Amino acid sequence: MKIDKKIIKELTDYLNEFNLTEIEYTDKDTKIKVSKSISSNSTQVVSSGGSDVVANKPQIKSTSGTEITSPIIGTAYHAPEPGSKKFVEIGKKIKKGDTIMIIEAMKTMNRVPSTVDGTVKEICVEDGHPVEFGQTIIIVE
Repeated sequence: MKIDKKIIKELTDYLNEFNLTEIEYTDKDTKIKVSKSISSNSTQVVSSGGSDVVANKPQIKSTSGTEITSPIIGTAYHAPEPGSKKFVEIGKKIKKGDTIMIIEAMKTMNRVPSTVDGTVKEICVEDGHPVEFGQTIIIVE
């Protein structure tokens, strides 16, 4: 069985683009599952042939600061409604308990509070994109 590297590359790109940890592709008698481990920064590809291929991703630049992670799986929103002011922006000072984002899960809007005081260094999730439990959503200094 020959593994189509183009499909694996495309699936890996989707993982990174949409901040997913796993994606699966099935076509007739071929099944390809690509997953990445958040802690080890590697991508694992499993094909229906039973062979495992592990491709190391380039190291992501290390960022200093405190990471605030998503408490649930859902869709992240930067503002309370479309067109309104964002909860946080890069460089904005925030206090512990301030709402930093809303995550929609099962048609319920869940406010995500800051767990620390500080200045927003990086927003790691794009507005309207899916997030996973434990995924870093912002970094605060």
